[in-house]
Amino acid sequence: MSTNTFERLTIPHTLAAGPGPGNTDQRVLEQYARCGVADHMQPDVLRGMVECKFMLRDVFGTDNVHTFGVAGTGWSGLDAMMSAVLPGDTVVAFVNGTFSGIDGLTLRMKAATAEELAADPTNPQPASVTIVEIPHGQSVDAATIEDALSRHKPKWAFMAHWETGSGRINDLGAFSESCERHNAMGLIDAVSSLGVADFSIDDYPGVAAWASCPQKGICCLPLTYAPVSFTDRYIAVLKQTGTRTFVHHPILEARHWGIVDGKDVEKGTYHRTHSAYAVAAFHEALRLTLADTLGARAALYRQHEEVLRTTLEMLGCRVTSNMSSLVVFNLPEAFAGSEMELVQNCRAEGFGIWTTLSEPVQIRIGILNQLNEAAITEILTRFTVALNNIGADVDIDRLKADIASMYQIEAVAV
Repeated sequence: MSTNTFERLTIPHTLAAGPGPGNTDQRVLEQYARCGVADHMQPDVLRGMVECKFMLRDVFGTDNVHTFGVAGTGWSGLDAMMSAVLPGDTVVAFVNGTFSGIDGLTLRMKAATAEELAADPTNPQPASVTIVEIPHGQSVDAATIEDALSRHKPKWAFMAHWETGSGRINDLGAFSESCERHNAMGLIDAVSSLGVADFSIDDYPGVAAWASCPQKGICCLPLTYAPVSFTDRYIAVLKQTGTRTFVHHPILEARHWGIVDGKDVEKGTYHRTHSAYAVAAFHEALRLTLADTLGARAALYRQHEEVLRTTLEMLGCRVTSNMSSLVVFNLPEAFAGSEMELVQNCRAEGFGIWTTLSEPVQIRIGILNQLNEAAITEILTRFTVALNNIGADVDIDRLKADIASMYQIEAVAV
C-alpha cells in the first residue's frame, strides 16, 4: 500500500478525566518540545538523569540509593520490580481490582515453574502463589493481610497501594507491619498514589520494592520513566538469586543512572538508549512536583475530590471509591445500566471519562492535574449535560451555582 494513502495523523485535544493518563502540565510539554537533538550520552542528558534520581528520592521520601526511572510506562516499572520473583518462589498477592489483578497474573507467570507455565502459558496457576481476592469496591484491610501472611509465610507479598480499577486505597501500614512480622519482602504497586498522596516510603520498612508510573501523579508524558525504588535488602536478594530479564534488570538499569555497587558514581555505564526528550520532560515534571510539595498537592486533591464526590452524590450517584484523585460510582437508580452508554457518549465529545474494566460496570472520573475550581466545574458540567442527554432533568445553572457555593464555603473555612 502506498504511503500516499495515509493522511497526516491529527489527534484532537481531549479533556482527560479518567484514572490516567493524566493531564500533562504545559510546562512539561514545552520542555519536551524545546529539547535539542542529542544522543543518550550527551553530558546534559546524563546530568538530567543524575538530577532526576535525586529528585525521585525526595518524591518517594527515601534514602534508597537504587531509586531511578525505568524507560516506559508503569508496566515497565512493575516488571522491573517483579523481576526478582523466580520460578517456585512463594508469593501472596492481594487483588481488589483490574490492575492488581494483572499484577497478580504477572507474579503467577514469574513464579510458575517451566511445567506450570507450559500447562497454561497465559494464565498459569503455580502452586507457590496464593491470590487473595477482595470483593469489588472493598479495600485490602489489616485483618485480611495478617491472616494470609501468617498462614502462608511467603517470600514475597504484593499489594497495590491505590487500586484504580475500583478506586480503593489499601492499608499500606498494615501491609508493611505484617511483612516485617512474617519476614516477607513486600512489593508495592504505587502507580496511582505517587505524586498524589503525601507519604514517605521509608516509613514502611516491610516493603522491599516500589514501582510507579510517569503519567498519573507525576503528570508527565506517558512514555518517559516509571519511578522505582529498591531497598538494600531487595538488591542483596537479587544479587544472590539473579533474574531472568536483561531489559528490566534493576541492577543493570541502575548502572545507567550512575548507581553502581550501591553507590552514586560520576558516570554510569550503558544499559539502554535513553531519549533526551524523555529526560527533559521527566526532569521538569519532577521539578514541578517538588515545587508544589507533596503535602500541598495532596491537600488539593482531597479538596477537589470532595467537591466532585459531593456533587455526584447530590445528583443521585452512588460513590464507592475512597481515592482522592478518582471517583468511582454508579448512576442514579433511574439510569442504572446506562453507565457504558453515557461514557461512550462523553468520549465521542472529547470528554475522556471511563467505565470500570471489570464487573460490575461503574463510571470512573479522575482529576489528575485538574486541581482548580474551573476544571472541576467543567468536568461536572459536561457530565451532567451527558446525564441530561439520556433522560435526566438537571438545572445546569443551579448545578454551577451549587459548585461555586461549595468552593466559597471551603475558601472561608481556610
